[in-house]
Amino acid sequence: MMEWLKKCWVPRVSKFSTREAEKGSLVLILLFFLINPCNLYSSETPPAISREFRGVWVASVGNINWPSKPGLSSAQQQRELTAIFDLAARTHLNAVILQVRPLGDAFYASPTEPWSPYLTGTMGKPPSPYYDPLEFAVLAAHSRGLELHAWINPYRAGFRNSKYPLSENHFIRRHPHLIRSYGKNLWMDPGEVEVQNHVVQVITHLVKNYDLDGIHLDDYFYPYPEKTSNQTHLEFPDEKTYSTYQKQGGKLAKNDWRRHNVNGLIERLYQTIKSIKPEVRFGISPFGIWRPGYPAQIRGLDAYDGIYADARLWLNKGWVDYMAPQLYWGFDQPAQDFGVLHTWWLSQNTMKRHIWPGLNAVKVGQSWSAANIIQQVNYSRRSGTEPGVLMWNIGSLQRNSENLATQLSKKIYPQPALPPSMPWIQSEPPPTPSVQLNNLDNNRKLLNWNPSHNSSPAQWVLQSRRGKLWNIEILPAHITNRVYVGVQQVPDAIALYSVGRGSIVSAPILIHPKNISTRKP
Repeated sequence: MMEWLKKCWVPRVSKFSTREAEKGSLVLILLFFLINPCNLYSSETPPAISREFRGVWVASVGNINWPSKPGLSSAQQQRELTAIFDLAARTHLNAVILQVRPLGDAFYASPTEPWSPYLTGTMGKPPSPYYDPLEFAVLAAHSRGLELHAWINPYRAGFRNSKYPLSENHFIRRHPHLIRSYGKNLWMDPGEVEVQNHVVQVITHLVKNYDLDGIHLDDYFYPYPEKTSNQTHLEFPDEKTYSTYQKQGGKLAKNDWRRHNVNGLIERLYQTIKSIKPEVRFGISPFGIWRPGYPAQIRGLDAYDGIYADARLWLNKGWVDYMAPQLYWGFDQPAQDFGVLHTWWLSQNTMKRHIWPGLNAVKVGQSWSAANIIQQVNYSRRSGTEPGVLMWNIGSLQRNSENLATQLSKKIYPQPALPPSMPWIQSEPPPTPSVQLNNLDNNRKLLNWNPSHNSSPAQWVLQSRRGKLWNIEILPAHITNRVYVGVQQVPDAIALYSVGRGSIVSAPILIHPKNISTRKP
């Protein structure tokens, strides 16, 4: 506090000596703030960069969001996807969670799995004219300053009554002995080592071959419990797999064994991703209730014993970079209260990973108003030091239900923000960029910037001050200049940062365009 007083108060109020300031007279301090407040950031110091995860899910299964229907031309698919990214950027979101493997199929050129029928209407048929949708999505997202997370479903293999015939290279055809029929679904048996290895192989290919910012799993592990026609519980048919485990010396009870299977896969996926590209985020969006009774008032599905998902364990083992529990309820349902559940998840976060709840924006315009979502966003901001949310799904923003997208862009997210970084990942910040400021003709100034030391930034942060007010822009990597026309446009000061993968930021370089001097603050 005394150092701040020396810097901020003493130089401005000359009649107070340093010794008097250090005595910290409460009356004088209060009087000073009333008549001559010192900004939190002086005119020479750029403000801290806003950090908040603002994500949205884009579902491909059943053509929920994208593509709008199967069989569209490549150009139509691309136009629809770029429109989604444009909307996300206009709303000042910063991450898109794109479903690229819904049912053992692929929205990318996979060496092991067929092209999704939701693209072309025929499983195994690539887009025509040919392009790789995931490669296109990564470039389109990054050019708009958005992170792109590839969302996969690890075990779900298909629907029993699907209208799309299976291609010869689908996992069901190639490995029928590993498939279990359960209710309306076909499932890869999580207890089979070959299934676990296959999922790791899929993730390895994605991380190695695409410039992704994240890998994302949702809440489908073992299937959600179903009932028979006479309303009795339908048991998942893995008795043979469990029997083999027991014959090999396994001692776990069946439910514990099922959880062990899922836990082992989560740990392997995290370790695999970090061994290839540590800066790629690994996130999971589990069912919002870990177990009924946690905390005491909570009731609902027991994900721990129902789908064998021990999400609290994954969080406390540090096997995720972020957890996005699906808190699809409001503040008016005591048995599933949003605030109570959000607080509980934060309390379990012993490894200090990111907790960014999933919000059910689809309910806006149906049973909810936009105010429900806005209240939840603001609640998450008050509850966490590095807040964030994921919206389910982009459709509600496309429809602008109850003016949700408009309110988000104008009131809730009026300025862009970087996603929080991952301090548990040992990554060096990128070097400070180099800049040049040149006078052009017609009273214009050209600001150019470039990465230093052969680095490849993912983005730039450009902060501009006019008077005492700072403005922030987050720019994609391909933008490397800015032209200012006329004296009124030229800022008094500009701070420029490089942003690396994983949202790590360099030290800034500060320039004063009006006198064409540069220095590092």
